[in-house]
Amino acid sequence: MIRKEESRTSQLELFSVEEFVPQDHLLRKIDAAVDFTHIYDFVEDQYCKDNGRPGVDPVVLFKMVLLQHIYGIPSLRKTAEEVRANIYFRWFLGYMMNEKTPHFSTISHNFKHRFTEETIENIFYWILSEIDKAGYLSPETVFVDGTHIKANANMKKVVKKEIPKAAKIYEKQLMEEINEDREEHGKKPFDGNR
Repeated sequence: MIRKEESRTSQLELFSVEEFVPQDHLLRKIDAAVDFTHIYDFVEDQYCKDNGRPGVDPVVLFKMVLLQHIYGIPSLRKTAEEVRANIYFRWFLGYMMNEKTPHFSTISHNFKHRFTEETIENIFYWILSEIDKAGYLSPETVFVDGTHIKANANMKKVVKKEIPKAAKIYEKQLMEEINEDREEHGKKPFDGNR
């Protein structure tokens, strides 16, 4: 006998996002290894303390870009879509399932108008260094700018050398993507100067 299930997608259900993320998931490991609140120290001078409306948490913005690079998501626009739908990503960013997540344009605007190139590079460098200290950068291989670097006798030294390069590359790719989106929408691309 065939049993047909009725769709229950419109029903309300209570659950804990915490329970859905496996204890051994990479994002849990990274979250435990990196004290992301340190990002506030990097960006404190780029926010007004007593004026304007509250912005999106800078930790969330940098974590979203980190997700893009960890999971090889091709664009920030696609990353924003994935964050809306992926329970692991929501957990990593601290968003409940019914909360609105940041729009692509919010991420783009902050990285172009608020954060300086130096700030972006320093934060990516710091995050990668923390992940390396925790042992989550592979000692066998490193990929930088699409180049595969084979392990050698002192891979830790190579990883340390490549972290600043990777941070600079992430920052460059981010700016290129922002400009592509601007051109697609009939806007002038930003020049290299901030």
